[in-house]
Amino acid sequence: MNRRDFSLQTVAALLTGTLAACDQTPAQAAAPSVTKLPAQQAYGLAAKGQGFVTGPMMAANTVYVFFDTTCPHCAHLWEATQPLAGKVKIVWIPVGFLQPKSSTQGATILSAPDPKAAMTLNEQRLMARQGGITPAEGLSDAVLQKVKGNTALLLQIGSDSVPLIVFRNAKTGEYGTQAGAMDTAQFVQMVGL
Repeated sequence: MNRRDFSLQTVAALLTGTLAACDQTPAQAAAPSVTKLPAQQAYGLAAKGQGFVTGPMMAANTVYVFFDTTCPHCAHLWEATQPLAGKVKIVWIPVGFLQPKSSTQGATILSAPDPKAAMTLNEQRLMARQGGITPAEGLSDAVLQKVKGNTALLLQIGSDSVPLIVFRNAKTGEYGTQAGAMDTAQFVQMVGL
């Protein structure tokens, strides 16, 4: 795919309001994946993920987002959810899925004194085509194992792409999964805010 084709696909995705998900097979990136598990079961598994929280800690409803530090669609979703910081609890769960450095970058974010700031830096650098956050040196085996465990959960859920949003709609109580990025209004509607 050349740069012009990529730009045209990106513009088309933005015009429709939803970005495709990043997956391990770029030819399939235009179609968000469908998880193999029922959404309620996926929600239960996602709750076992090791991540960091944005939004109110004591919220009645939690949204889980599996993300890869090298995924531009994950960066778009991060940006889209920033206006909702005080309205919804989101657990951001890093996985090592797309590139070898994804695991160490995810572990760097998890082990940072301020994971939100580290995530923001990663997404800014990723969108500026600077490769994301520089992995910290001397990462503990424990934090690397968290990312490895998160990746195993993503695969157990049956997803083959990121970001993967696992949620329970706050209004209807229905569980759901959604692969790919979206704008703020779509996210609000999906999770029932």
